[in-house]
Amino acid sequence: MKLRRARATRRGRIEIIPMIDVMFFLLATFMLTSLAMQRLDAVRVNLPQGQAERMSQDKPLTLSVTRTNQVFVNRQAVRLDQVTQAVAHRLQRDGTIVIAADDGASHGVVVEAMLAARRAGATHFLMAVHRE
Repeated sequence: MKLRRARATRRGRIEIIPMIDVMFFLLATFMLTSLAMQRLDAVRVNLPQGQAERMSQDKPLTLSVTRTNQVFVNRQAVRLDQVTQAVAHRLQRDGTIVIAADDGASHGVVVEAMLAARRAGATHFLMAVHRE
């Protein structure tokens, strides 16, 4: 006859589900923190409504067009014929420019500013929108 011990020994288990929960919580926390740290160095304009993802770049070059069709490059007022020179001095290696145009700005002025920036070497244009 085989006798059992009064207390059976059990092997310890590592529960992975709580560890996964903690890792997802940390991931979400770091993602929200990094998104909150983004700064858009632009002139204050009324942006159109839209759906867009957050930018990953720290401080992009911003080309702003106000309701009165004034053009700004990183908060510095420039004339439309000076946009090419102003962008060429400030353009980063990736060639990305954020366009922050007021929804009351003239479409033609925005397009002319974008074409001048393209002549300066800009290759990617991102449109800034107000998130809903």
